[in-house]
Amino acid sequence: MARRLRIVLPGVPLHVIQRGSNRQMCFLDAQDCQRYLGYLHSCLAIAPCELHAYVVMGNHVHLLLSAQDVAYPSALMKALNQRYTQYFNWRYGRSGSVWEGRYKSCLVQGERYLLICQRYIELNPVRAGMVAMPGQYRWSSYRANAQRMSDELLTPHPVYLRLGQNVIERQQAYQSLFQDDLPLHAVTQLRAALNAEFAVGDQDFLRRIAEIRR
Repeated sequence: MARRLRIVLPGVPLHVIQRGSNRQMCFLDAQDCQRYLGYLHSCLAIAPCELHAYVVMGNHVHLLLSAQDVAYPSALMKALNQRYTQYFNWRYGRSGSVWEGRYKSCLVQGERYLLICQRYIELNPVRAGMVAMPGQYRWSSYRANAQRMSDELLTPHPVYLRLGQNVIERQQAYQSLFQDDLPLHAVTQLRAALNAEFAVGDQDFLRRIAEIRR
């Protein structure tokens, strides 16, 4: 069966998810998470993408990124997965792939859906019952986007920057978005878009992406 065509457009945000092989754990402790994020930092220099949000969970990772060169996201994930696999196999005395095949991704319409996608990503630990509040989870971008914690991995998207005139205003506005749960239909849309490796956005945006895919 032929693989679905992965669509990447210059400057359009891309929601990426990479799962562990057979949904097994691929991050067993803090050292694993730190090592993965360290590799992510170095790989972002090799394949320049702008990272807007992320979360490292026990058996999968979410990234929200954009790039001007459509080849960079794939190059980033290839280098990142290879480096982390070498480390993980060495540390735990194993062999074979850590990851469940190739990563999945979907395009995200910036103006209407970027902040919804960021919240979806950063709320993963809350939905999983690991923490009560997203700021309690160490391995995500929430504390940098909402609580003034420095994070060299991140490049704020213009939609995020328009939340306020300065850092304090933006982060207060961003925090306020988390006062209400994400609507169920938004969660359903995001998951369906990832599974189909298509896009999430309004009807005009989806039609445009469908035309490109043909």
